[in-house]
Amino acid sequence: MKQHELKELSLNEIQFRLEDLEDEMSNLRYQKALGQLNNPLRIRIVRREIAQMKTVIHESESGLRKLTGEKEKVPENGK
Repeated sequence: MKQHELKELSLNEIQFRLEDLEDEMSNLRYQKALGQLNNPLRIRIVRREIAQMKTVIHESESGLRKLTGEKEKVPENGK
């Protein structure tokens, strides 16, 4: 998934996609252990996408990145 595609998603959508990727990764590891994995490159791709999603989540929580699905946070003291 490209960075510009991640910017268009909301935080909830990213977290939902992250859960799906983690499930896919566990299935790929299981297939690899059984010797049934058809595309070993897919493990690398999924691992990178998981890292990208976690990075975006961390950046949005720390305030370094604003996602399109988020509302702008207004400080309590009005400044």
